[in-house]
Amino acid sequence: MRLLFCLLAALVGAPAAAERLTLDRIHADPALGGPGVRALKVSPDGARVTFLRGRDDNQFQLDLWEFNLKDKSTHKLVDSRTLVPEERLSDAEKARRERERTASLKGILSYSWSPDGKQLLVPLAGNLYLVDVSKPDAARLVASGDVLDPKISPQGHYLSFVRQQNLFVIDLRTGKERQLTTDGAGTIHNGEAEFVAQEEMGQHTGYYWAPDESAIAYKRYDEAPVPVVRRFEIYADRTDVVEQRYPAAGDPNALVQLMIVSPSTGEQRKVDLGSEQDIYLVRADWSANSKSLLYQRQSRDQKKLELIAVDATTLAQRVLITETSNTWVSIHDDLRFLNGRDAFIWSSERSGRNHLYLYDLNGKLLQTLSRGEWGIDNVLAVDEKAGRVFVASNRDAVIDKQAYALALDGSNAEQPKRITQGDGWHDAVFARNGEVFVDAFSDPDTPPQVSIRRADGAMVGWLEHNELNAKHPYAPYQAAHLRTEYGTLKAKDGQTLHYSMVKPSNFNQFKKYPVYLSTYGGPHAQHVARKWGNLFDQFMAQQGFVVFRLDNRGSYRRERAFTDVIYKNLGKHEVEDQLSGIEWLGQQSFVDAKRIGVFGWSYGGFMTLRLLAEASDKIAMGVSVAPVTDWSLYDTHYTEQFLSMPKENADGYRDSGVYAHLDGLKSPLLLMHGMADDNVLFTNTTRMIDALVNRNIHFELMTYPGGKHGMSSRAQQRHIYGYIAGFFQKNLGDK
Repeated sequence: MRLLFCLLAALVGAPAAAERLTLDRIHADPALGGPGVRALKVSPDGARVTFLRGRDDNQFQLDLWEFNLKDKSTHKLVDSRTLVPEERLSDAEKARRERERTASLKGILSYSWSPDGKQLLVPLAGNLYLVDVSKPDAARLVASGDVLDPKISPQGHYLSFVRQQNLFVIDLRTGKERQLTTDGAGTIHNGEAEFVAQEEMGQHTGYYWAPDESAIAYKRYDEAPVPVVRRFEIYADRTDVVEQRYPAAGDPNALVQLMIVSPSTGEQRKVDLGSEQDIYLVRADWSANSKSLLYQRQSRDQKKLELIAVDATTLAQRVLITETSNTWVSIHDDLRFLNGRDAFIWSSERSGRNHLYLYDLNGKLLQTLSRGEWGIDNVLAVDEKAGRVFVASNRDAVIDKQAYALALDGSNAEQPKRITQGDGWHDAVFARNGEVFVDAFSDPDTPPQVSIRRADGAMVGWLEHNELNAKHPYAPYQAAHLRTEYGTLKAKDGQTLHYSMVKPSNFNQFKKYPVYLSTYGGPHAQHVARKWGNLFDQFMAQQGFVVFRLDNRGSYRRERAFTDVIYKNLGKHEVEDQLSGIEWLGQQSFVDAKRIGVFGWSYGGFMTLRLLAEASDKIAMGVSVAPVTDWSLYDTHYTEQFLSMPKENADGYRDSGVYAHLDGLKSPLLLMHGMADDNVLFTNTTRMIDALVNRNIHFELMTYPGGKHGMSSRAQQRHIYGYIAGFFQKNLGDK
C-alpha cells in the first residue's frame, strides 16, 4: 500500500490541499515576492547601504531605507508620505517615468549621495530635498517647480537640475541659484536627453559634471525638424489630442549640440560635433583629471561609433576609438577612467563577443582584459588599488547572471574569478572603491535575497534575507509552487536555443496538456532566465497549462552571430526559432499539439501576430498586447538599427511587418492595447483592426482608456491578465 501511495504521489505532484495562486492575490499587498528593494547604493564613506522599499500596505509607494554596516541595523530614513502627503506630477515627469518604466510607482523613485556620505539628495513630486543622514527627520526643501534630473556635484559644492527645459545650479555655500541656460522653450531643450535617447539609448540624463566642478557638459537639442504626430489619448472621461514630436523610421531626428558651461560664471562654449549633423550623441563623460571631455558619436545608420576626446581648455579634438560593424554597433555604459593612471576601460563586441579593453588617453590599446567564447554584460566597479575590474556576465550559464573579477593587467582574461555564489541571478551593486558589494540574488524557487559581501564574495550580513518561511507572504502558496525546468533545443540550422518550462499542477505523464507559450523575442531582452519567476506563469501552470518560454535569434546576452541574423528582416528568424520550439513541444508525450497558444506584449505582441499569420495550423490561439504591426510607425533609433532606413530596405520593412502575412491568420485572436500609448502608438492597433475587418477575420478586442504602453496601474494589470487567462481557458482549457 505504501508503494502504491508513493507512486501516486509522484504522478500527481503537490498535495490537493496546497493553496494555489489567484490573480486577486498576485495583484494585492503585500508583494508575494517579499519586501523587495530597489536603487541599492553603498554610501561614499562605506558606512551604510541605502535602498528604496515599498510599503506593506502598498508595494508601489516607495520610501528610503538604510542598512548600517557597523551595527547591521535596518531602518527607514525618509518616509515619502511624511515628506509629500499627496503627489502631483507634471506632464514632463509623467513622460519621464513612462520612459524609465516607473509609471506605476509613487513616492521616492531616486536619490543620490553627497561625496562625503553625510547628505542625501531626494527628489519627490517635482521638489528637491536635502537629507542629513544624522538628522533624517529634518529634510530641507532646496528647490521646487517641476525639477528634473537633480544631482549633487562631484565635490559637493553644487546642486544641479533641469527646470522648464533649462539647466540650473545652486551654490550650496551661498544658497544662490543660477540659471545656466535661458533659451530652453518650445522645441529647444537644455540638459535633457531627447525622446529616442531616453527610449532606446538608455540615456536618462542630458548633462555631465567635470570631476573638479570646473564645468558642466550638456546636451542642447532642437526638436523642430521632428515631424509632429497628432494622436488621440482616449481616457474614460475625455479625449486629448496630443501633438507629439515622434521621429518614426526614416524621419528627421532632433538636432543635437554639445555645450560646455561654467557653473560659477555661466560662460558657454560649443563643442564641434562635425559637419554631419544627422548623428546620435549617445554618451558624454569627463576624464578623471577633468582635462578632457569625451563623447560618443554614432552615425545615423549606427554602423560606426567614435569615442572622441575634447581638450577642456582649447576644445581641440582627437578620435580615440572607432568601432564599426556591417550591421550595428551596440551602445554601452562601460567607459571607466582610472584615477591612478591616464587610462580608461572600454568594452567592444569587435570579436563577436562583448569584451573589455584597457586604453591610454591617446587611444592606444594597452591590454585586453577579457577574451574567449563568452562575454560581459557590463562593468560593475573598478578597484585600482587591488588591480581588478568587476563585471557581470553569463559566462558559466547563458540563463544565469554572476559577478566576476578581472585583473587590470590582463592575467586572467580567459578565466575570470567568479565572486558570486549559487546558480541563478545575481544583481551586484559595488561600493565606489570595489571593496564591498550588495548582492541581490534569486532563482526560480528563491524570492530575491539581498546580502552585503566583501569583494571576494564572503558574507558580511543580510540586508534582506527574505527567507521563505511560515511568515513570508508566499508561504501559503509554497506547497503548490511548481519547479521551473531549463533546457536547450536545436534550431533548424543547428543553433542552440534555450528554453524554460513549468509543468502543470498534479502533473500526470500520461495526460496531454495545453500550452501557454509566452514570448518576447525581440532584441535587448532575455525571456529565459534562472531567477524568481513570473507569478502569472505559475498561475497558468496551476490552471493546467504547460508554460513554455524560448529565446530565439536576436535575443539579448548572446554572441553577435546569434543576434545579427535579424538584420534587415525582423520576425523571419525569430518566428522560425519559435516554431522549432513549438515542433519540439508537439513531440513531447504530455503536450497536446492541437492546444498550443501564444501570448506576447510589445515586441512579443508583434511576434504573436506573426506566429499566428505564419502557423495558424500549429498554433491554436494567440493574445497580442500593444503590438508593433508596421515598423515604419516605430521610432528611428530602434527600428533603423535593425532594418536600416525605409528607403534603403523597402522590402525588409514590408516583410517585417504583419500585413504582408495576415491572410494566414486563422486562429482565435485577442488584441489588446492602451489608448494613450506614446511608445507603440495606438495607430498600430487601429490599422490592425482595419486590416482584419477588410479580410473578414474575426477577433476579440480589449482597449484600455488612458493606458500607456506598460498599462501599469494595478486595476489595468489585474484586468489584462484576467482576460488573458480567460481567453486561454476558453480556447484551450479542458472542456
